[in-house]
Amino acid sequence: MNDIVKDGLANLGISLFYAKLVLGLLFSFMLTFFSIPTIVKISKRKNLMDEPGARSSHLRKIPNLGGIAIFYSLAVCASIFAFELFELYKFLFASLVILLYIGVMDDVVVMRAYKKLLAQIVVTSLMVLGSDVRVRSFFGLFGIYELSYTFSVIFSIFTFISLINAFNLIDGIDGLSGGYSIICSALFGISYFRLGEYNYPLVVLSAVIIGSVLGFLYYNLSDSRNNKVFMGDTGSMILGFLLAFTAICFIDIFIDKKLPGVPRYFLESAPAVTVAILILPIVDTLNVIFIRLFKKQSIFIADKNHIHHALLMLGLTHRRSSFYILVYYLFVVMAAYFLRHIDVNVLLLVILTLGFTGAYIPRIILYTKEKTH
Repeated sequence: MNDIVKDGLANLGISLFYAKLVLGLLFSFMLTFFSIPTIVKISKRKNLMDEPGARSSHLRKIPNLGGIAIFYSLAVCASIFAFELFELYKFLFASLVILLYIGVMDDVVVMRAYKKLLAQIVVTSLMVLGSDVRVRSFFGLFGIYELSYTFSVIFSIFTFISLINAFNLIDGIDGLSGGYSIICSALFGISYFRLGEYNYPLVVLSAVIIGSVLGFLYYNLSDSRNNKVFMGDTGSMILGFLLAFTAICFIDIFIDKKLPGVPRYFLESAPAVTVAILILPIVDTLNVIFIRLFKKQSIFIADKNHIHHALLMLGLTHRRSSFYILVYYLFVVMAAYFLRHIDVNVLLLVILTLGFTGAYIPRIILYTKEKTH
């Protein structure tokens, strides 16, 4: 069937890959865009709303099941336009369904933390052990190259779970987590495209993620009270999981597997470049943990020590705060790209230094303003 479609498009002078790319982007956007108003209507009718709390930066109840629309769009479009991924990674779709379930449960009734963690361990274990999605090498980072199977499995599961929860933590203001997932997907997608047609299904997946999140952002950034929506834990966990998946696949590309007919490009700094692309959730989470430990508080309590909270305290709006954060961390990625051929350890140090600098700049400005007044 795929060959018939390919031949038909070839007769029209259209590449099958570009057709999948454009249609995947377009249909994922449309599915999210047209499904969210229905989800908002049901959420209001059933009072399935996000209540303002200790960590909240909003003052009124907002529907928080936008992640369902993102999942719906991803599940439909990825399985049609990037179906090769579901053949190669047998447990990918099952993992997304499990994350949908625990995400909706947490958004509706608030699950206990240990139950969410257990579910995340199951999901990530399916991917790491069942689909063999693993970090196999550090490329000389910390003097470590190829990892043993046991350490690779443990580290990969830890990486998945950390990024899922880190991405959840940056979902605190309008547009930030959605905008960042678009940037990360675009960067990974462009990289996959440049690295050859063997990676085209991952390019299409990146486009589908971008389309689905764009459809969500239209309502998330809306000033209207009627259709404004949050992605909730459902959306943030699914996006965090997919970004962790694409990040590990990105690192894996640079390992020479000697596949016939598949050219390989070795980039020693691949792990550091990956950290650069995902720098915001990594730095924001570590920064919050450091502050809580310094204050001798539990690292699991909700607070307002995130980067976006500092910008809001400076009087910026949600949109401006998201814009400044995204621009700064895009600058970090650009710096990593131009320095990608230096030693991987030096590059990682540069990236983390820039990352934490961006995290502390708003706090320093806030402290200076308070001292002057």
